[in-house]
Amino acid sequence: MTTRGGYDRVLMAVAATFLAVSATSALAQGDTPRNSAAELAIDAAIPLPEPANVPPPTASDFKPDTTATVSPNQAKAPETSKPVESVAAPVADPAKSVVSPPPAATATAPEPAKDPVKAASNVPAADQPVADRLRDLMATKGPRYFDRKAERAAVEKFYAGRDYAPIWTQGGNLTTAANGVIARLKDAAFDGLNPADYPVPDFAAAASTPDALAEADLKLTESMLDYARQAQSGRMHWSQVSADIQYPEHPVDPNEVLANVTGAKDASAALEGYNPPHKLYKLLRAKLAELRGGHDGAPVIIDDGEPLKYTPARGKNAPEAEAQMSDPRVPKLRAKLGITENADDIRYDAKVAAAVRKFQENADLKPTGVLDDRTVKALNTPKRDKQIDTILVNMERWRWLPRDLGAPSIGDAYVILNIPDYTLKVMQHGAQVWTTRVVTGKPGQHATPLLSETMKFITVNPTWNVPPSIIYNEYLPALQQDPTVLDRMGLRLERARDGSIHISQPPGEANALGRIRFNFPNKFLVYQHDTPDKNLFARDERAFSHGCMRVQYPDQYASVLLNIAMPGERYSPERIRSMYGSSEIDLKFATPIPVNITYQTAFVDDAGKLQFRKDVYGRDATMISILKNGRGKDLENVVAHAQPSYARPKGPLPSSVNVSDNSFSSNSGPNFFERLFGGGGQPTPPAPVGRPSRRVFTR
Repeated sequence: MTTRGGYDRVLMAVAATFLAVSATSALAQGDTPRNSAAELAIDAAIPLPEPANVPPPTASDFKPDTTATVSPNQAKAPETSKPVESVAAPVADPAKSVVSPPPAATATAPEPAKDPVKAASNVPAADQPVADRLRDLMATKGPRYFDRKAERAAVEKFYAGRDYAPIWTQGGNLTTAANGVIARLKDAAFDGLNPADYPVPDFAAAASTPDALAEADLKLTESMLDYARQAQSGRMHWSQVSADIQYPEHPVDPNEVLANVTGAKDASAALEGYNPPHKLYKLLRAKLAELRGGHDGAPVIIDDGEPLKYTPARGKNAPEAEAQMSDPRVPKLRAKLGITENADDIRYDAKVAAAVRKFQENADLKPTGVLDDRTVKALNTPKRDKQIDTILVNMERWRWLPRDLGAPSIGDAYVILNIPDYTLKVMQHGAQVWTTRVVTGKPGQHATPLLSETMKFITVNPTWNVPPSIIYNEYLPALQQDPTVLDRMGLRLERARDGSIHISQPPGEANALGRIRFNFPNKFLVYQHDTPDKNLFARDERAFSHGCMRVQYPDQYASVLLNIAMPGERYSPERIRSMYGSSEIDLKFATPIPVNITYQTAFVDDAGKLQFRKDVYGRDATMISILKNGRGKDLENVVAHAQPSYARPKGPLPSSVNVSDNSFSSNSGPNFFERLFGGGGQPTPPAPVGRPSRRVFTR
């Protein structure tokens, strides 16, 4: 037993030690671990004194530590539990002493869990085996399911944040979110996509083992991300179609998709929301459903399952085999193949097998009559005909366009020009403000490019700076034949000291650009402008230019745009025409207006009628070929195209050709891009920006 005096000394030593710990933790830790049972008991028993001059603690200040317990097994088997170390008290220097508390205050710390991760897991016990397997699969086979680095990182982070609990099942049963995602993937044809590109695992069959459930969970996550990415950005990259297309990238964020879809009340609607929001896209979607027929226009989808086979009875007069295969998918199969007799019969009989065999022959499959995986995939591939194919590729092109076509600060105003329809529309507040006819580029090298840029200013009385391609391909050869041709056309030729050539036409009524040029600087060096050749607007097909777009009523177009960008200025067509003369006038917009050049060979007009236009540039044919012959993810790669040259042309000129007296210097003055669009500080046209890809093809 400890005497009263000795006990007081022990208490004073404990208090001194505790104060020393508060001042200098490094000295106080000494040789005894900070988290030892002895120190934990002391900390619990003696709170830190708030006044500096409190009296020393007494025995009544000590209370047993009820937070630490000793199990009966530990008491009976001390060899399995590490004993608490103690140092005898008192000693000469109590400030440096560590003493054991009285036996009443002594407690043994609980044995730490052998697996701290599992101990801290919030995964329900029924899902823990699946979670363990998901952790292993992501660590060892993650790239097998998610070959895109960003997607793999997002999936790993998402699963880790939920202790690898399965996303789509609870206790082996599908969640509400899972059912919504599966429904959307199976109805992908509604959105002009192919359900076969987003396979849905068989969770019913996978429920037998944690391994199968974990794999099914990852496969559904993979299909969901594939759908979201392709619904938003397209199944193919625009660079695969042509070198004269450039739209801004808007890739999907896999982190956002995972959080958005799994946290939504309606997972199907959340996933569907990655499709284009544009009204014309949605109208095309509805027309696609009408053309395909079926319930609400949705194609009948056959679920995956075990192969189905019909085996006839042997013998000429033998009755039909009694042991026919049955499957709940057969009624859908009958509907898909047009079998109206016994529509609800689940038996895979001779009639169904014969219809499957005929389908296989038409689909270039081996005509076995067996409903196998390849046949199911072919059955689920959307029906194709010319009109449906045309709608599909037009829906695909809508995915390339910016989600916000207009500028929010001016009522979401924008310009949209449809090349195959030869029309230009000005939109604001979701409605058409004005429209006019246009002339577009010739098929081939002079095709008008597809792009989205912003119109920054209008030039009245523009100078026509002849593009390098026209100088190379048309004017230099013409000069060799007739040295006076430029003079007769009213063109001005300048030659720099380095031999480069610049040809321009001064402002005037006969200028090739007419009286107004609409500037939206872009790497293709195209713009919209007036024209002295008004007769072409009377034609139905108007692909005659070198790539730029000629506007039928430029003075009205200018006044509409200026009143949107600067509503207080009150520009009218008459005010615009009053500026016509021999000097260039730039009218800069306070707010740039987006310009979207599109290629819509199928669209729904204002009366709700589906319209088709000639595939003047062959864009539809190229895209249909890619979709039919390509596969899934391979279609999303960027193609690297050679960039156009902006160097001034050089070449020999006949001796009798007139050259302007004030030839420009080769070391100063605006470059061609600046001459074309104005703004001396305009940078060199940027190279197209594409999404990163694993493979890059060079044309």
